[in-house]
Amino acid sequence: MARNGSLFYRACKRTFDIAFSAAATVLLAAPMAALCAMVSAESPGAPLYSQERVGRAGRPIRVLKVRTMVADADDVTRHLTPEQLEQWEKERKVEGDPRVTRMGRVLRATSLDEVPQFLNVLKGDLSVIGPRPITRDELAWFGNDAEEYLSVPMGITGLWQATTRNDATFESGERQRIELEYVRNAGFVMDARCFLGTFGAMFGKRRTGR
Repeated sequence: MARNGSLFYRACKRTFDIAFSAAATVLLAAPMAALCAMVSAESPGAPLYSQERVGRAGRPIRVLKVRTMVADADDVTRHLTPEQLEQWEKERKVEGDPRVTRMGRVLRATSLDEVPQFLNVLKGDLSVIGPRPITRDELAWFGNDAEEYLSVPMGITGLWQATTRNDATFESGERQRIELEYVRNAGFVMDARCFLGTFGAMFGKRRTGR
C-alpha cells in the first residue's frame, strides 16, 4: 500500500489537491460571493479573515475562512459573560458563544466557512486531506509526538472531521490519537475513508470554535 513516505503517493496526492481545489474554487466562486455578501450584510466587516496555524514541519501558515462571528469578536470582554470568559480562558471555545452570527451558525454546521481554504491548498499551505492545522499553543498537547504530527501536510479535512469531530478533545487525548492515526496510516485508502466520511460529518454534527 502507498503510504505517507511514498513518492508516488505524495505526487498523486498533490495532483489531486491541485485539480480538486481548482475545480472547487471555480464552481463555488459565485455561491461564495453571495455568502460573503450575506455575512457582511448581517454583521458589517470583512467577510473573510485568516488565522495563523502551524503547517508541515512547523512552518507558520495563514488559514483562510469565511467570518462566522461579529467583526470585533476578539474583544471577548465585550461579548462574553464572566462565566463564559472563564471557559474561554481554559478551552478557547464557549458553548452557545454569543459572538457567532446567524449566518455563522449555518456556515459552521455545513463547514462552508472553510471553502476559502481551497486557495490555501493551491498555494501549497494545505492539502485537501490531512491532520487539521492547529495553533502553536495547541501543538503542546502532542508532547513528544509533535514532530510526527507535523511530518505531513495539514488538511482541510481529515480523520478527525470524518469521525468523532468535537467528541474528541485534546484534554481526553482522543484528538491526538485520531490525528496520529492518520499520520501513521496515510495512504490512498485512508484518504478515501476521510474524504467520503467528511460528507456525513458535515451535515450530521455541529462544531464550535471561530
